[in-house]
Amino acid sequence: MGEIMLIRHGETEWSANGRHTSYTDLDLTADGERQARALRALLAGRRFTRVLSSPRTRALRTAQLAGLTVDDTDTDMAEWHYGEYEGRTTADIQSDRPAWNIWTDGFPGGESPAEVGRRLDRVLDRTAPLLEHGDVALVGHGHSLRVLGARWIGLPPAAGGRLRLDTATVSVLGHEHGRRVIQRWNQSTPPPPGADAAAGRH
Repeated sequence: MGEIMLIRHGETEWSANGRHTSYTDLDLTADGERQARALRALLAGRRFTRVLSSPRTRALRTAQLAGLTVDDTDTDMAEWHYGEYEGRTTADIQSDRPAWNIWTDGFPGGESPAEVGRRLDRVLDRTAPLLEHGDVALVGHGHSLRVLGARWIGLPPAAGGRLRLDTATVSVLGHEHGRRVIQRWNQSTPPPPGADAAAGRH
Protein backbone atom coordinates (compact mmCIF):
# COMPACT_ATOMS: atom_id res chain seq x y z
CA MET A 1 0.00 0.00 0.00
CA GLY A 2 1.37 3.38 -1.01
CA GLU A 3 1.55 6.61 0.94
CA ILE A 4 0.19 10.11 0.34
CA MET A 5 2.84 12.82 0.44
CA LEU A 6 1.44 16.29 1.12
CA ILE A 7 3.60 19.16 -0.12
CA ARG A 8 2.80 22.72 0.86
CA HIS A 9 3.93 25.39 -1.60
CA GLY A 10 6.87 27.70 -0.90
CA GLU A 11 6.66 31.20 0.49
CA THR A 12 4.72 33.98 -1.24
CA GLU A 13 4.63 37.64 -0.30
CA TRP A 14 1.27 37.19 1.40
CA SER A 15 2.18 33.99 3.27
CA ALA A 16 5.28 35.76 4.59
CA ASN A 17 3.03 38.54 5.92
CA GLY A 18 0.34 36.24 7.31
CA ARG A 19 -2.28 37.40 4.82
CA HIS A 20 -5.00 34.91 3.89
CA THR A 21 -4.49 33.85 0.28
CA SER A 22 -6.94 31.63 -1.55
CA TYR A 23 -8.01 32.66 -5.05
CA THR A 24 -5.40 35.45 -5.42
CA ASP A 25 -2.86 33.80 -7.72
CA LEU A 26 0.50 34.90 -6.35
CA ASP A 27 3.88 33.59 -7.43
CA LEU A 28 6.64 32.48 -5.08
CA THR A 29 9.10 34.92 -3.58
CA ALA A 30 12.82 34.39 -4.14
CA ASP A 31 12.93 32.64 -0.76
CA GLY A 32 9.92 30.59 -1.78
CA GLU A 33 11.71 29.40 -4.91
CA ARG A 34 14.76 28.47 -2.83
CA GLN A 35 12.51 26.55 -0.43
CA ALA A 36 10.86 24.71 -3.32
CA ARG A 37 14.20 23.65 -4.80
CA ALA A 38 15.32 22.43 -1.38
CA LEU A 39 12.32 20.07 -1.29
CA ARG A 40 14.20 17.85 -3.74
CA ALA A 41 16.23 16.53 -0.79
CA LEU A 42 13.06 15.41 1.02
CA LEU A 43 11.65 13.80 -2.12
CA ALA A 44 14.84 12.01 -3.15
CA GLY A 45 14.25 8.34 -3.85
CA ARG A 46 10.46 8.69 -4.02
CA ARG A 47 8.66 7.50 -7.13
CA PHE A 48 5.06 8.60 -7.48
CA THR A 49 2.32 6.83 -9.34
CA ARG A 50 0.49 10.18 -9.55
CA VAL A 51 1.31 13.81 -8.77
CA LEU A 52 -1.74 16.03 -8.32
CA SER A 53 -1.67 19.77 -7.67
CA SER A 54 -3.84 22.71 -6.86
CA PRO A 55 -4.25 24.81 -10.03
CA ARG A 56 -2.73 27.88 -8.36
CA THR A 57 0.59 29.18 -9.70
CA ARG A 58 2.34 28.95 -6.33
CA ALA A 59 1.59 25.22 -6.07
CA LEU A 60 2.48 24.40 -9.66
CA ARG A 61 5.74 26.35 -9.47
CA THR A 62 6.66 24.58 -6.23
CA ALA A 63 6.09 21.20 -7.86
CA GLN A 64 8.23 22.18 -10.83
CA LEU A 65 11.13 23.46 -8.72
CA ALA A 66 10.92 20.40 -6.48
CA GLY A 67 11.47 18.21 -9.52
CA LEU A 68 7.95 16.83 -9.79
CA THR A 69 5.96 16.35 -12.98
CA VAL A 70 2.32 17.19 -12.30
CA ASP A 71 -0.06 14.68 -13.87
CA ASP A 72 -3.20 16.72 -13.26
CA THR A 73 -4.60 19.71 -11.40
CA ASP A 74 -7.61 19.44 -9.10
CA THR A 75 -9.74 22.44 -8.18
CA ASP A 76 -10.80 20.63 -4.99
CA MET A 77 -7.20 21.02 -3.80
CA ALA A 78 -7.33 24.82 -3.97
CA GLU A 79 -6.92 26.75 -0.73
CA TRP A 80 -9.85 27.36 1.62
CA HIS A 81 -11.93 30.12 0.00
CA TYR A 82 -11.52 33.14 2.27
CA GLY A 83 -14.30 35.20 0.73
CA GLU A 84 -14.46 38.73 2.16
CA TYR A 85 -11.35 38.08 4.26
CA GLU A 86 -9.04 37.47 1.30
CA GLY A 87 -5.78 39.32 1.83
CA ARG A 88 -6.41 40.11 5.50
CA THR A 89 -4.42 38.85 8.47
CA THR A 90 -5.93 37.09 11.46
CA ALA A 91 -5.06 40.05 13.72
CA ASP A 92 -6.81 42.43 11.31
CA ILE A 93 -9.92 40.27 11.17
CA GLN A 94 -10.03 39.92 14.95
CA SER A 95 -9.87 43.69 15.35
CA ASP A 96 -13.40 43.63 13.91
CA ARG A 97 -14.45 40.21 15.26
CA PRO A 98 -12.41 39.45 18.41
CA ALA A 99 -13.83 35.94 18.84
CA TRP A 100 -13.40 34.92 15.18
CA ASN A 101 -11.72 31.57 14.56
CA ILE A 102 -11.15 30.17 11.07
CA TRP A 103 -11.60 26.58 12.26
CA THR A 104 -15.08 27.12 13.66
CA ASP A 105 -16.40 30.23 11.88
CA GLY A 106 -15.15 30.01 8.31
CA PHE A 107 -15.38 33.05 6.08
CA PRO A 108 -18.26 35.35 5.05
CA GLY A 109 -18.68 35.06 1.32
CA GLY A 110 -16.30 32.09 1.36
CA GLU A 111 -16.33 28.55 2.71
CA SER A 112 -17.33 27.09 6.05
CA PRO A 113 -15.25 24.36 7.73
CA ALA A 114 -17.85 21.78 6.71
CA GLU A 115 -17.71 22.86 3.07
CA VAL A 116 -13.93 22.62 2.99
CA GLY A 117 -14.13 19.23 4.67
CA ARG A 118 -16.47 17.89 2.01
CA ARG A 119 -14.20 19.18 -0.73
CA LEU A 120 -11.10 17.56 0.75
CA ASP A 121 -13.04 14.34 1.35
CA ARG A 122 -13.56 14.20 -2.41
CA VAL A 123 -9.81 14.50 -2.91
CA LEU A 124 -9.21 11.60 -0.53
CA ASP A 125 -11.94 9.50 -2.17
CA ARG A 126 -10.18 9.91 -5.52
CA THR A 127 -6.69 9.45 -4.12
CA ALA A 128 -7.13 6.40 -1.87
CA PRO A 129 -7.65 3.89 -4.73
CA LEU A 130 -4.41 5.09 -6.36
CA LEU A 131 -2.42 3.88 -3.34
CA GLU A 132 -2.88 0.30 -4.56
CA HIS A 133 -0.36 1.20 -7.26
CA GLY A 134 2.15 3.22 -5.21
CA ASP A 135 2.76 6.60 -3.62
CA VAL A 136 0.81 9.76 -4.53
CA ALA A 137 1.99 13.37 -4.13
CA LEU A 138 -0.52 16.16 -3.47
CA VAL A 139 0.81 19.71 -3.85
CA GLY A 140 -1.32 22.36 -2.24
CA HIS A 141 -1.91 24.95 0.46
CA GLY A 142 -1.62 25.34 4.21
CA HIS A 143 -5.19 25.37 5.47
CA SER A 144 -6.63 22.95 2.94
CA LEU A 145 -3.84 20.41 3.52
CA ARG A 146 -4.37 20.70 7.27
CA VAL A 147 -8.03 19.85 6.77
CA LEU A 148 -7.05 16.98 4.49
CA GLY A 149 -4.72 15.58 7.16
CA ALA A 150 -7.46 15.74 9.77
CA ARG A 151 -10.00 14.09 7.50
CA TRP A 152 -7.56 11.28 6.60
CA ILE A 153 -7.56 10.14 10.23
CA GLY A 154 -11.30 10.60 10.67
CA LEU A 155 -11.26 13.90 12.57
CA PRO A 156 -13.53 16.87 11.80
CA PRO A 157 -12.17 19.72 9.65
CA ALA A 158 -11.66 21.88 12.75
CA ALA A 159 -9.00 19.43 13.95
CA GLY A 160 -6.77 20.85 11.23
CA GLY A 161 -6.25 23.75 13.61
CA ARG A 162 -4.04 21.42 15.67
CA LEU A 163 -1.84 20.55 12.69
CA ARG A 164 0.52 23.45 12.05
CA LEU A 165 1.89 23.44 8.51
CA ASP A 166 4.69 25.75 7.37
CA THR A 167 5.58 26.69 3.80
CA ALA A 168 7.63 24.24 1.73
CA THR A 169 7.10 21.29 4.04
CA VAL A 170 6.37 17.62 3.50
CA SER A 171 3.89 15.47 5.42
CA VAL A 172 3.14 11.78 4.90
CA LEU A 173 -0.18 9.98 5.32
CA GLY A 174 -0.26 6.21 5.43
CA HIS A 175 -1.53 3.13 7.23
CA GLU A 176 -0.67 1.13 10.33
CA HIS A 177 -2.37 -2.20 10.95
CA GLY A 178 -5.03 -1.26 8.42
CA ARG A 179 -5.80 2.10 10.03
CA ARG A 180 -5.18 5.49 8.50
CA VAL A 181 -2.41 7.35 10.30
CA ILE A 182 -0.26 10.45 9.98
CA GLN A 183 3.25 9.10 9.59
CA ARG A 184 5.11 12.39 9.39
CA TRP A 185 3.99 16.01 9.64
CA ASN A 186 5.42 19.44 8.76
CA GLN A 187 8.91 18.24 7.86
CA SER A 188 11.05 21.09 6.55
CA THR A 189 14.35 21.08 4.73
CA PRO A 190 17.58 21.93 6.55
CA PRO A 191 18.73 25.56 6.39
CA PRO A 192 21.23 26.36 3.64
CA PRO A 193 24.94 26.00 4.47
CA GLY A 194 26.19 28.89 6.59
CA ALA A 195 22.71 29.88 7.77
CA ASP A 196 21.85 29.91 11.43
CA ALA A 197 19.93 26.70 12.13
CA ALA A 198 17.50 28.36 14.52
CA ALA A 199 16.65 31.04 11.98
CA GLY A 200 15.82 28.37 9.43
CA ARG A 201 13.04 26.91 11.56
CA HIS A 202 9.50 28.30 12.00
